[in-house]
Amino acid sequence: MKKTKGFTLAEILITLAIIGIVAAITLPSLLVNVNEKAWDAQKKALHARLAQAIGQMNTLGGYGTYTEDAEGTATTDTAAESFILDALSKVYKINNVCGPDKLSSCGIPSKIATLGGEAEINFPTKMSELNPKLLNKNHVEGESVTIVDTKAAAFETVNGESVAVFYNPNCASDTTSSHVAQNKMCVNFVYDLNGAEGPNEVGKDVGFMTAFYNKNSSVTGAVPYYKDYMTTTVSYSPNKETVDASEACKSLSGDLRLPNRDEAASLYVNGPLINMGNSSDYYWTGSIISQGADGLAWYQDFASGTRHRALRKNQGCVRCVYK
Repeated sequence: MKKTKGFTLAEILITLAIIGIVAAITLPSLLVNVNEKAWDAQKKALHARLAQAIGQMNTLGGYGTYTEDAEGTATTDTAAESFILDALSKVYKINNVCGPDKLSSCGIPSKIATLGGEAEINFPTKMSELNPKLLNKNHVEGESVTIVDTKAAAFETVNGESVAVFYNPNCASDTTSSHVAQNKMCVNFVYDLNGAEGPNEVGKDVGFMTAFYNKNSSVTGAVPYYKDYMTTTVSYSPNKETVDASEACKSLSGDLRLPNRDEAASLYVNGPLINMGNSSDYYWTGSIISQGADGLAWYQDFASGTRHRALRKNQGCVRCVYK
């Protein structure tokens, strides 16, 4: 009789166990990649829709009422909610609007993780919680800061995103004589792509975008890299001790680049969300004014919020953003 060969029950069980272990190791990372690709696509679509809506508005400033008493406590604050109801909803389809102190009714989570999951923080509910530096009135060149501590309002989109709105009714237009970036911030959106459902982490399902300038607005939603390139050794005119700022991001990844000056200002506005809230350094942008070592480029000051034109041979820091 001809003998037949096969696997024993023990061999089959061992094989199944190995397959199970491999699946347990690889499936989570595969699911993360799938989720991140889906989030990236959803972010781009949301950014495009909001940017188009902002572009249809003649002005971004002046909506609502904000008043303070002699001690600086807000007595009336309808700014953010009025901006949504009286301006944004006219050019953007909105499902639900939630006023201050009711953000959770629009799916805004109570806590979020900062970029890279580095820390868990309470979701900001007003300007001073978004970034206390936005209200710093004692800094540079005697220029007064006109931003006020308005409370956030929120809305839900028809696609299920939850969006908190931080609004500055006193925002200014772009002028070369004014260098305070926070004065030019009109609207800052902090969104969660799937509401209170996890992971509620900046850089994953949580992100932000900012609209600058009362007139001829610039809308940016750059996604930042999770850490700085390096500190105090980057310039646009490198010598043997420094690195070329224009090449720093490329050396990390072909998917990275320097932010332009409005993108860098957006990173400043949202500093605590991306672990840059305590930074007091100068950061180069990709907005170049003139070529050569004695030429100029824009940088963003993360201590005061000002942005200046600096000699390209100066040294500064770099925080890259994704293309």
